[in-house]
Amino acid sequence: MSKNFSDLGVPENICKALKEQGIQQPFEIQEKTIQEGLEGSDICGRAPTGSGKTLAFGIPLVAKTNTSKSRKPESLILAPTRELAEQICNELRSFSGRVNVFVVYGGVGYGPQKKALAKGVDILVACPGRLEDLIEQGEVNLGSIKQVVIDEADRMADMGFMPAISRILDQTPKDRQTILFSATLDKEVAQLKKRYQRNPILHEVGERNPDIKRAKHTYTIAKKSDKAEIAADAVKATWPAIIFCKTRHGSDRLAKQLKKLEVDAESIHGGKSQHQRRRALKNFSTGRAQTLVATDVAARGIHVDGVELVIHYDLPEDHKAYIHRSGRTARAGNEGIVFSIIQPEQKKTAIKMQKRLGLFEVIERVDPNDLSEFSSGKHREKKERTQRKSENSQQPKSQKKVTHEKSTKPKKPRQQSPKNRKGSQQKPRNKNQKNRNAENSKKNQTNKHSNQKSKSSKTKKNVSPTSNNRPNRKARRAHLQQTNR
Repeated sequence: MSKNFSDLGVPENICKALKEQGIQQPFEIQEKTIQEGLEGSDICGRAPTGSGKTLAFGIPLVAKTNTSKSRKPESLILAPTRELAEQICNELRSFSGRVNVFVVYGGVGYGPQKKALAKGVDILVACPGRLEDLIEQGEVNLGSIKQVVIDEADRMADMGFMPAISRILDQTPKDRQTILFSATLDKEVAQLKKRYQRNPILHEVGERNPDIKRAKHTYTIAKKSDKAEIAADAVKATWPAIIFCKTRHGSDRLAKQLKKLEVDAESIHGGKSQHQRRRALKNFSTGRAQTLVATDVAARGIHVDGVELVIHYDLPEDHKAYIHRSGRTARAGNEGIVFSIIQPEQKKTAIKMQKRLGLFEVIERVDPNDLSEFSSGKHREKKERTQRKSENSQQPKSQKKVTHEKSTKPKKPRQQSPKNRKGSQQKPRNKNQKNRNAENSKKNQTNKHSNQKSKSSKTKKNVSPTSNNRPNRKARRAHLQQTNR
């Protein structure tokens, strides 16, 4: 019989908040670790991305953390990327109640972060770099820390954060509770576990190496000059998609090329500001952008469900990078497609990688336009709905245009205001009208001259008429001034 959260000792207020979100049954990693986390034991968990780790360590932290003093948080969560740190913070806030959860990371101003820390933060979610900056400035003191969580420790190691993590942990009390989660537990992660944890309880969930064979692996051979167009055709066939490039400049350039090819694309990498990264992720997760063009490092903080397609635009550096990239699709039991664009000179390298991953026998060469045949049923239904909507939205517009054209009447010519009449009088339609206009203009001219002579007896100046038989502005102004006297 499966347990629920209350069976694991989770407080009633947290159970209620989770139930309101539709979360009632714990995942495997949550069922194994929450009770021990509430008891204060050190935990070392090996679990893949998307297995429910955030609740596994978040629930014990929220349940055990008390109100903190200014600049002295009680609980600390370390995350490798800005996106992951923000996602953890938002998820904890959904059930934290009065416990104050706040996040700090680089790429944004210090002001709001310093202000929040001065008021008091109970659970601090942080990226190592910005946390060290705030510690040096005296904005954070880790002397009151009772619980520490290190999330995705293997990625921390890959990104070179291990020295910073050691410096941060050395500033916390030795009797703290330390919870560590990682997809792998080798090399530097094993050293971290040995140095900073006390008799940790080990829990492993899922396979040691992700089963990337759940996705359909495909490829095509293309020249470098044709790769952008091929990527565009692939995204048009099935999306949402994540495209991987090696460099920041390459991802920006490809995003611009895709837009020219009528594909809604957003790029994301370490050179973007946090506002730009957040906007790109939001557009992608809400469906406004069909594809996200990312570098390997930036993509490690992306956790978006329902990705239909992963494109290796640039060949991965090694088989590990291929696994990390491809793991963005076919998650949580869903289907997915992996599509590699290989240049002719890269064929040997690609074959070696395919053999090492056990994909050489199953990988299939396809035309990018045919990728929709491998997409999930949900995606096909979604695509059909969007097509129907676009057809329906276009039809009434065309009808409106037709009816508008039928009902249009010839517009009457505009009458110009006196101010805009400078030498641009409307041409007479016939000779009789021309003669009448000429007679009227002569009469008006003689009347005006006679009036001017009678009113300006004190001056000898004459008002010079303009080409349209009206006095100019200066003359009229002078004339009016004289009459006012």
